[in-house]
Amino acid sequence: MFKFIPMFIMLVTPVFCIANQPLSNQQVQQLITQADSYRLGEESAKVVSKATLYKQGKQDKTRQYTVYTRANRESLVIFNAQVEAGQKMLMLGDNYWLLMPKSRRPIRITPMQKLLGEASIGDISTLTWSEDYQGHWLSEAQLSFVDLDGSKQRTDTHKLRLEAKTKGASYTAITLWLEKETGFPVKADLFLQSGKMAKQAWFTKGMRDGEEKVISMQLDDQIQNQQQTVIEYLLVEPVEIADKYYNPSYLSRTKSLAL
Repeated sequence: MFKFIPMFIMLVTPVFCIANQPLSNQQVQQLITQADSYRLGEESAKVVSKATLYKQGKQDKTRQYTVYTRANRESLVIFNAQVEAGQKMLMLGDNYWLLMPKSRRPIRITPMQKLLGEASIGDISTLTWSEDYQGHWLSEAQLSFVDLDGSKQRTDTHKLRLEAKTKGASYTAITLWLEKETGFPVKADLFLQSGKMAKQAWFTKGMRDGEEKVISMQLDDQIQNQQQTVIEYLLVEPVEIADKYYNPSYLSRTKSLAL
């Protein structure tokens, strides 16, 4: 679909404010919904994601996941790598379960459960902000960075503050930069309940099915700063699966899913 180049070459210069034009809360929510459309764009979809861990600029591990998502914040994640074969994760609103192939009892987990590197369950299973967060406008800001090909880029953005409004939200708060003209997500600072920034996310723009979309997301570890995790969205297509697959009891009894 596209040739992927790791984003860890990106170097960011300080963000500085430009002339402020405040947005209403309604405009902010519309902007966040627009940003969501670049990440998913389908109410019910199949999303094939590849997560790659880099340590000190070198590739360390790779895992692949297939996510089935639908309305009301429901997602089913299938673990595709051989070392994780048979594992499944189910998200129903604020509730998360991990289903292991040798266990008949679903295991309750949190959205911050790690998958690979800085990629968590919530990073893979939830591709929307508008359902989980209430947004507030902070300022207009000009974001400067070095692009993947080494060229200097500059874009005008709306800088927003997102506060979690559901218990199942992956992060307590997010500072989000969206392109002023399009609403495309550029950067996000992701905060824990303690107020500590856990990760910084950068979003790569590319073409999918003839439309501009987010084709990958890089998560920079803010604690181990020589570590990055890149999530590539290899396939996104509209798919609806049967209700039974969103039942943890059914999933725990079923070793092979006919999806």
